[in-house]
Amino acid sequence: MTGTSSLLDVLVPDVASVFAQVAALPAPDRNELAVAEFADQFTLDVASIDAEQRAAFFAATGDQAFAVVQQIYAADFVPRVRAVLDAVLGENSWPQVDPYDGDSWALLEEFMVVVARLHSLDATTTELVRLRGARLHDCAVCKSRRSQDAIAAGADDALFAAVDDWQDSALPEPVKAALGLTDALIWTPYDVPGDVIAAAREHLTDLQVVEVVLDVMRNAANKIAVSLGADAATVTEGVELFTTDADGNLAVVGQEAAQA
Repeated sequence: MTGTSSLLDVLVPDVASVFAQVAALPAPDRNELAVAEFADQFTLDVASIDAEQRAAFFAATGDQAFAVVQQIYAADFVPRVRAVLDAVLGENSWPQVDPYDGDSWALLEEFMVVVARLHSLDATTTELVRLRGARLHDCAVCKSRRSQDAIAAGADDALFAAVDDWQDSALPEPVKAALGLTDALIWTPYDVPGDVIAAAREHLTDLQVVEVVLDVMRNAANKIAVSLGADAATVTEGVELFTTDADGNLAVVGQEAAQA
């Protein structure tokens, strides 16, 4: 693998322009202690945000809470993506664009859709990457969902459960490489382990590396809901089945009794 400048522009141009706009979202105002503490916990371990921190954040941000947490998400994950791609594929030239002053949620929704249109990964690997992030961020709604596309490709509960101990599992090496990148994005983005870099370079193409990293960021939008206490599962038993169409739109298609 070789590093190139403007890597996203070369490999995923449709995503690159949207990612640059997400990177240009205003930084959250950390002058309020409650906001700064909330943002720090959001970055370190979103699942550990407690009711007291959440209440203080709401008191400090009022009706801007949702907008501010979107800024926190962008400020949290854009540098992670850049750092991990630089570590695996070589340092890149990341373009600077004018500050984005439009509807931040509409922009993030656009980002999630264009990333979902990438298909260098098979449906099962994509779902295992999603589910690993759901477990690590402890997102109730994400954990309660399964990809119908992955199930149609042969994935089952045992395979889904393997994400919890993927290093010692019988998962294929390319899947393990993708899950190693997932863990690195979430836990050690600025110090990616050498074995994770080596596995990614050996078992994944450049485009697949980019897709995994962008998938992790896309899926990590669940941190917004988790941080705000708005991630309740929509089913009380079993799992909700979803599919993603060619345009990148998610649709719920049913429910299944079994759950990993």
